[in-house]
Amino acid sequence: MRVRKARQEDVGAAARLLFESAPDMYMRFSGGRERALATLERAFAEPGNVASGDVTWLAEIDGRPAAAMAAFPVAEASARSRAYLGLTLRSTPVWRWPGTLRLYWVGGRATPRPREHSFYIDALATDPVFRRRGAARALLDEAERRARELGLPAVSLDTSMDNATARALYSAAGFDEVAYRAPGRGLPGFVALVKPLGPRQ
Repeated sequence: MRVRKARQEDVGAAARLLFESAPDMYMRFSGGRERALATLERAFAEPGNVASGDVTWLAEIDGRPAAAMAAFPVAEASARSRAYLGLTLRSTPVWRWPGTLRLYWVGGRATPRPREHSFYIDALATDPVFRRRGAARALLDEAERRARELGLPAVSLDTSMDNATARALYSAAGFDEVAYRAPGRGLPGFVALVKPLGPRQ
């Protein structure tokens, strides 16, 4: 297992894996799978958004990308989210803008607010071929390491309430479920999770 920052040559693999973290939302936001993947590839190349290469890590198994994570200090979340919206709109037909903007507005209110002063995991996904081999857990460990490096006291993330596999993984990794949002407005329910970081053992 090897964890490293993504490089430009990883753009295709990173976009594909990040897409798998929330495929339905990405497709609804961009207008289909191919458009969503193309947007993620453009986002990877542009700094300052939620899917930029500079905030993406990969876990490799046998030299192949097995899982990807996009993560950054929560203080950057709003600006990065707006940047991704702008990038999406630039490649979206104008007639689709109202739906994209509505989903952006609704989605921002459907998920619980992340813990302040935390390192936020915006996306985390594992290639199905490599599941249950520790790739996602290795990326969670990397997020914790990065949070400590930045002097942040916690790692935070959210997932859908019906994602039992992810919730079990996060619980096993030491995350606590701290807030819930019920399903509504065409979106699933969400749960927010936090792992406070005590002194390094």
